[in-house]
Amino acid sequence: MEAIDQTPQGGTTPKRSFAQLANRDTQPRAIAMRTQGRMHGPVKRLLSPNRLGSVTKPFVFLDYFDFQSIGDAMFPMHPHSGIATTTVLLEGQMRYEDTTGARGQLEAGSVEWMHAGKGIWHDGIPLRGQRLRGYQLWLALPQDSELAAPVSQYLTPAEVPVVNGVRVILGAHAGQRSAVAAPDGIQYLHASLRDGEVLTLPPPAGHTVAWLHVNTGALLTGADRVADELVVFAEGEQSIELMASGATDFVIGTARKHLDPLVLGTYSVHTTRAALLRGEQEIARLGEQLRASGRAV
Repeated sequence: MEAIDQTPQGGTTPKRSFAQLANRDTQPRAIAMRTQGRMHGPVKRLLSPNRLGSVTKPFVFLDYFDFQSIGDAMFPMHPHSGIATTTVLLEGQMRYEDTTGARGQLEAGSVEWMHAGKGIWHDGIPLRGQRLRGYQLWLALPQDSELAAPVSQYLTPAEVPVVNGVRVILGAHAGQRSAVAAPDGIQYLHASLRDGEVLTLPPPAGHTVAWLHVNTGALLTGADRVADELVVFAEGEQSIELMASGATDFVIGTARKHLDPLVLGTYSVHTTRAALLRGEQEIARLGEQLRASGRAV
């Protein structure tokens, strides 16, 4: 999206009252950290490696964007290596292109998955006059795939599985699996709940990392209220119990913890300096080709 800022399977339960949940013998997963993020132009940066990303890895960046388009390239042609990015478009339309040869248009509800691997360039151009709203998530890749060949996937809204208001962006939930070829050990969901609706999410086995961000409405969990902010849950495998206060829209991620270091470049995240060097060499090579063709500056 932009340069790095250097500073058992889940399921749903039947609807119950929050009082019933609060009186259970087992306690819901506690919140360990909160942030409202920082604005970078029209983008609110909620996670970065130096701001919670080292705690939530493999989730190392999360941006939420919400702005009125004037037709400019929000994300001009730019490179990545060592990571995978996932863009969830909640509102608006955007043209895309990347150096795997893919190009087309995303509409509201679409998902873009880009496994940068050893190096890729891509762009995003909002259609003029529209409100553009959504998320872009960066995942640190494991050593066995951080220098793999780049792959991109673009899912239409109809291709994203949905279970009781929960869309399965990455991984699996309630017997439904995303078509995205993401690494094992990652779950990323987009949920919309009605006022008073309760959702209990047992994380998949081994998923000790968990966070969520509320963009509309509010969620109650235990004694906490979450609204217009990102929260990181305490590490563990307890269920996450949520109740909507008003119509509520949010994303939630769980994962097995990424144990490798985060070695940062300008547009890249790798596990070693040697891998970072190889990634930066490849994106430099691709950049020369793009500039020669007039597709990048």
